[in-house]
Amino acid sequence: MKKIMAIVAIGATVLASCGKSEKQIALEKQQAIAAYQDSIKLDSFKRAAAEEQQRKVEEQHQAELAAARRSAAASARSYRSSNTVTTSSAGVTSTQAQKKGWSDAAKGTVIGAGVGALGGVLIDKNNARGAIIGGLAGAGAGYAIGRAEDRKSGRVQPKQ
Repeated sequence: MKKIMAIVAIGATVLASCGKSEKQIALEKQQAIAAYQDSIKLDSFKRAAAEEQQRKVEEQHQAELAAARRSAAASARSYRSSNTVTTSSAGVTSTQAQKKGWSDAAKGTVIGAGVGALGGVLIDKNNARGAIIGGLAGAGAGYAIGRAEDRKSGRVQPKQ
């Protein structure tokens, strides 16, 4: 029994000497906490920098939109008064000729009416009725598509 107790005592001593002291464990915990806090700070700095960059981009975009609106308003006023449009924004003056010819809405209406009438003749047994219905439907669709293109090109003021 004495031999067994001696072996257990020696084993416990060996195990105790191999383990870390409480001071070492506390020091490692503090180092782990400090590393975690540093990584959180770094992440928050990166996030703040990204948000600041996004805010600057948004402000620039809003400024460009405001300048475009002012330019469009000035252009609309000049458009009514003469055939030549002079736009001045932020000290820059540019002159552009007024668009002439058919608008996209007019072209779309004519093309849509023609295609619709042809389709109506081919589909309906009564050629006259089919041509009228198809022409009206095609003209309406063509006008809507052409008007949207006019808004995109700046010929017509966009909806607000």
